[in-house]
Amino acid sequence: MSRAIGSTCKLCRREGKELFLKGDRCFSAKCALKQRNYAPGQHGQSRIKLSTYGLQLREKQKAKRFYGILERQFRRYFDMATRMRGMTGTILVQILERRLDNIIYRSGFAHSRSMGRQLVRHGHIKINGKRVDIPSYLVDVNDVIELNAKSKELIPVKLAMEATQSRGFPAWLEVDSQGFKSVFKYIPERQEINLPFQEQTIVELYSK
Repeated sequence: MSRAIGSTCKLCRREGKELFLKGDRCFSAKCALKQRNYAPGQHGQSRIKLSTYGLQLREKQKAKRFYGILERQFRRYFDMATRMRGMTGTILVQILERRLDNIIYRSGFAHSRSMGRQLVRHGHIKINGKRVDIPSYLVDVNDVIELNAKSKELIPVKLAMEATQSRGFPAWLEVDSQGFKSVFKYIPERQEINLPFQEQTIVELYSK
């Protein structure tokens, strides 16, 4: 599977928003966006007025980079959302939040979604007692997500949990920080999810 391998800090600077792609670094003074609050490159400090399409495209790019997915999969999630009852933008966000790599990150097992993907790919994660190694797996309500016994001793995992504990866990997850286990209690409402993009703008872009 293809994956962006360049500097992740440049992605935040390009979008002008903190996308929290580097874990604890994003919450510190070392955050690249806090140090250089302008786009990367030779013309990064130039003022460019975007068209309506340009603004819509930037919102889509923020969403893709925030969740760490590529265009084809993102479009598939959008098509899935259009077939379900309710507001398409809200449903799209709820689907993205149900991704296993995102749940791992929200539960504090990983300091970023990319680390969450790595934990899943390497077989460290179990759902309802069964190993799952697909980062895009959509977690259902009442599913129990936990680390394997040996994986709980990994230093990066312990550090990630300590950092997340200090910031707090989302209400839709019941997290056992000592046992590295979480339960997906319910699908969150849009107002419960803090995001750096406007999903309705993305709906307008794809609806053209």
